[in-house]
Amino acid sequence: QVQLVESGGGLVQPGGSLRLSCAASGFAFSLSAMSWYRQAPGKERELVATIVNLSGVTTYADSVKGRFTISRDNAKNTVYLQMNNVKPEDTAVYYCKTRWRSMDYWGKGTLVTVSS
Repeated sequence: QVQLVESGGGLVQPGGSLRLSCAASGFAFSLSAMSWYRQAPGKERELVATIVNLSGVTTYADSVKGRFTISRDNAKNTVYLQMNNVKPEDTAVYYCKTRWRSMDYWGKGTLVTVSS
């Protein structure tokens, strides 16, 4: 049974930093690409960052490039999103996602609120 559990969300001031974690189980984590998505109130869910399996190549949305970093620890079956210099527009529920055996799996999300 594939499970993705996000953690690390909370309230952070503009310009601050936060690190999100996603603990994965039930599939071959090291062979799977992992992504972070986010959904702000009243908006559609959008892709934030992706890290591929073996090479570790990363891609980012233009809105977070240079501020966010996605990484993975295959020994811990965990993917991270380091968020630096956050802005109010980064406020959203952040979701971890993977695709395994032709099916998409999502975590339940963790809320990030950027406010002074």
